[in-house]
Amino acid sequence: MGDNINLKILLESQGLERCPFPIPTGWYFVDYSDTLKPTEMRNITLFGQEWVLFRTESGKPGMSDPYCPHLGAHMGHGGKVCGEHLRCPFHHWEYDTSGWCKNIPYGKVTPPIVKKQAILRTLPMVEKYGMMWAWYHPLCAEPTFELPYIPEIEDATGYTGSRRGSWTADTCIQEIAENGVDVAHLKFLHGAPGIPPVSATYEGPIMKLDIGQGYIVGTAYGPGLNVMRFNQHGITATMISYTQPITAEKSTMNMSFRHVDYAEGTPELHASKKVIDHMIGAAEGEESAGFESVDFIVWNNKKYRPNPLLCDGDGPVLQFRKWFKQFYSGADAETLAKI
Repeated sequence: MGDNINLKILLESQGLERCPFPIPTGWYFVDYSDTLKPTEMRNITLFGQEWVLFRTESGKPGMSDPYCPHLGAHMGHGGKVCGEHLRCPFHHWEYDTSGWCKNIPYGKVTPPIVKKQAILRTLPMVEKYGMMWAWYHPLCAEPTFELPYIPEIEDATGYTGSRRGSWTADTCIQEIAENGVDVAHLKFLHGAPGIPPVSATYEGPIMKLDIGQGYIVGTAYGPGLNVMRFNQHGITATMISYTQPITAEKSTMNMSFRHVDYAEGTPELHASKKVIDHMIGAAEGEESAGFESVDFIVWNNKKYRPNPLLCDGDGPVLQFRKWFKQFYSGADAETLAKI
């Protein structure tokens, strides 16, 4: 090599990290609604920590930090749902789904802060699409956008499909989401016949994606929800993707697949089912590989390059990263510089 080599390029990988990101802000799938009955509770891990997930007697879901603000007892071990409150097993302090202390059974003079604000961290929750969703923000800020209306999964009639799946990868949620704009890998990793054109537009927390000039049309609502519609053979099949950040370096991809409720035996029904098979690389007679067999090998072993060497055909990777950076609320300047 000559004297004028760029050592930064050659040695950069020595300082790279796998996942230099904090957990991004947004709405995230917690679990399916029918898995949690009134007065039930359980411990779960999401967003890099443990939480107590519970449902009140009236049916309202709650998700709280597990440690009681009083003396630190873990409310997921021995605690109980009492009416509309989560009760600590240690001294029976009770909290509502917003984290306000509602009862100290023996206290005559309570700490003044109890009357001023919530003292237990809880996450705002909504139930939609037959699922429980939680709003995560590292500094406990309120939601800044709402979950959208998705007719395929909300309308009572017109659509069908019970197929869904869940896959866990050892990577952060941004690396998974970046695949949507990285269309070149479809040919070289998945074995697709070519590299489709891609365009992306961004407005606030929403990204709209068009792959193949209408073949795949998707909308991302923050980092935790993506609706992708595949248009082929005169039909549209829909993939609703809702990835969870379990920790900073572990994510669980969840997907539901829906299509128009065509009559049994019709060519439209056959085409719809084949397109859904194609989404996960399971379509009969196709040579392309699904994400489970190839993407996970890359995700589980790659490191993130904040300054990638890109060429034409790579897709709008840098534009995507700039859009995604808005979800790292509260991150310091040093962290933001790395991503």
